[in-house]
Amino acid sequence: MRRDHSAGAPDAHPALRIRERDEARDLDACVAALAEVHEADGYPVNWPARPAHWLTGDAPLGAWVAELDGRVVGHVRLSRAAAGDEAPGLWSERAGVAVASTAVVSRLFVAPGARGHGIGALLMARVDREARARGLHPVLDVVSSDAPAAALYERLGWELLSVVEQEWGPGRRVALRCYAAPLEGGAVSSRTEPTSEAPAEATSRSAASSPRSD
Repeated sequence: MRRDHSAGAPDAHPALRIRERDEARDLDACVAALAEVHEADGYPVNWPARPAHWLTGDAPLGAWVAELDGRVVGHVRLSRAAAGDEAPGLWSERAGVAVASTAVVSRLFVAPGARGHGIGALLMARVDREARARGLHPVLDVVSSDAPAAALYERLGWELLSVVEQEWGPGRRVALRCYAAPLEGGAVSSRTEPTSEAPAEATSRSAASSPRSD
């Protein structure tokens, strides 16, 4: 993996550091930040019985945290497509490639007290670079009700592939917006829907792929 960036690097602020998640020392802090996000924004929709496992998942390709003044305040994960992920299949059909050529961005969130620094955008940039370094195309699903997250992705040039529905429980259907990162060089296909300009605050609100609990 590429080295993580810290103060003075292109994707960092003087007091902000984006680095690989350390399983031994970061998970408790990540769970604490996630709890703040859940209380403030209702993400994840259902609080997981094992939040640390929900963050780590099964053999992710990598995960990163944001540190602000030495405190973990943000998180993002990159993994292979799994059951329930809609965007990989949609991108596979759109681009004429195998689902295995995609990487799913998920578990992206920023603690409420750390918003206003563009941390969400920095985490997205980091995970995007890692996916492309592996020869994979980044994709994600996000619940349609999370308008700030969708605005962030569109401001970053991500392409809305489709809006699909999934059943998350008896009588409970949820609409998901499925996105793919822009092509190398920033080009987006001619089928891209119009994007909206997101307010600065949107770059620091919580956002993530398919926020279902285990």
